[in-house]
Amino acid sequence: MTFRTAAEIGRTEKGPRPLPILGEQRSATGLASVDTVLDNGLRVVAVHQPTVPMAEVRLRIPFAGTDRRHAAIAEVLSATILTGTERRDRVAMDTDIALVGGDLGAGVDPERLAIGGNALASGLDTLLDVLADALTGAAYRDEEVEGERARLVERIAVARSQPSMIAREALQRHRYGDHPFTRETPDAADVATVTVDEVRAMHRDSLLPRGSVLVFVGDVEPDTVIAKIGAALAGWSSERSAVELPDLPDVVGGDVLFVPRPGAVQSQLRLSAQAVPRTDPRYCALKLANLVYGGFFSSRLVENIREDKGYTYHARSSVEFTVGGATLLVDADTASEVTAPALLEMRYELGRLGVVPPTAEEVDTVRQYAIGSLLIATASQTGLASQLAGLAPLGLGVDWLIEHPVRLAEVTAEQIAEAALEFFSPTRFTGVVVGDEAQLAALRSLGGVVE
Repeated sequence: MTFRTAAEIGRTEKGPRPLPILGEQRSATGLASVDTVLDNGLRVVAVHQPTVPMAEVRLRIPFAGTDRRHAAIAEVLSATILTGTERRDRVAMDTDIALVGGDLGAGVDPERLAIGGNALASGLDTLLDVLADALTGAAYRDEEVEGERARLVERIAVARSQPSMIAREALQRHRYGDHPFTRETPDAADVATVTVDEVRAMHRDSLLPRGSVLVFVGDVEPDTVIAKIGAALAGWSSERSAVELPDLPDVVGGDVLFVPRPGAVQSQLRLSAQAVPRTDPRYCALKLANLVYGGFFSSRLVENIREDKGYTYHARSSVEFTVGGATLLVDADTASEVTAPALLEMRYELGRLGVVPPTAEEVDTVRQYAIGSLLIATASQTGLASQLAGLAPLGLGVDWLIEHPVRLAEVTAEQIAEAALEFFSPTRFTGVVVGDEAQLAALRSLGGVVE
């Protein structure tokens, strides 16, 4: 038997084989779904997607707090909520989930506590029973809290030494001051003092169904799922609502803050500007303009400071969704000696996006990329569940997601050019540069960089 290489298959005697024309990109249709609110105030979005016999669950609970120790207690809670209940110890919880081919995990940020996982569709009852057990009967045993607390202290201490973490925290403070949204990582010293009683009190006072959202995607009919969830979580109730974070102030353009890191061989550059959320009619044009600027590997920014000038291995821009809104975020890590030239080129490309609008070829490329990426991200049960979990707090659901590729396809080149002018003007951006002070003089010469 003979084999041909990919290069041989791709050529004929007359030369390379022509690539086939891309087919029409189509979003999933015909997804049966139910979007309802249970008696306890929990919103449930259930979607029937029978691609594989699995069940995906995503629970998002608003979990805000203004006390400075809130983040520390919340981190310990999220690390220990699945380590045992009054009915099950840690081994029993893990075993019950494993026996139905599943997994369950928890995490927290300044906005929400997230619990998510999956199981075989035939094991949905067990998955929901373990979830309900954690929500209503988490034990927070002394040895579990102490062990997880010690591990958190170690991880936080390591994380805070990383340049990316230093840059992130500096940017958050520069953009939002002392807003609770900036407390993405608690102080290790605060975590070390968290007590079992504090964790139990936070669970009792803050883990509330009213205002929370549970998303289900899997091979079970939606009406059946709603009935099962309603029965499993009937004991999880409160007259109070889960606490949302207060709105963030808008990001105002201005000076870039230099944050000294003596002896650093690399600099972290982070620029940010106010954007619009997914509910805004300008969002699709903004998304495509961002892709042209720096949102994927063939973007203008990457071509400039990576491919052409070699200032960085990694550069990107993205739309970052925040409390009730969104921001643009541009980030790159560069060698210290090219910090100022890299910042100059980042600003140059911002200005060029408005002055030299995207070409027809660029528009076609980013449109195909945006639609294709979305369809890939939502093709699996896991991806669809995660996408819907992000949309649900905005009041959006399956219909919005199905129609989104159409909205992207309908954006005109003129609308993208307008978004470039409106959102990517260099004067709208502020940010931080973390690096060695030897680079400060060159940065100052660019203007708009302060200590």
